[in-house]
Amino acid sequence: MSVVIFMLLFYVILSLVTFIFYGWDKRAAKRDQHRVPEIRLHWLALLGGWPGAILAQKVFRHKTIKKRFRIIFWLTCLINVLVLILICFFVQVGFIQGLKGIVGLF
Repeated sequence: MSVVIFMLLFYVILSLVTFIFYGWDKRAAKRDQHRVPEIRLHWLALLGGWPGAILAQKVFRHKTIKKRFRIIFWLTCLINVLVLILICFFVQVGFIQGLKGIVGLF
């Protein structure tokens, strides 16, 4: 399996899992039941589920008000995208050559 297909499947599956967790948390919030910890939602986004989290926030109208949550969420998205760019860079040029290129910048 190519790296691109693996990464695409990884993001799709993790986004689906994250979407489900957001829906579960919204349902628990409405019923005044045990909630999904915010840290878990942030970890899911950081690991690659942020596209599902963005969709869930729109669909469920959930986790869109708390400023602190939104700031941390967008930081996890940014970190994930930066790591994804690095992974793509290393896959494209090769790990050793990529390290030489990065070290050469300093």
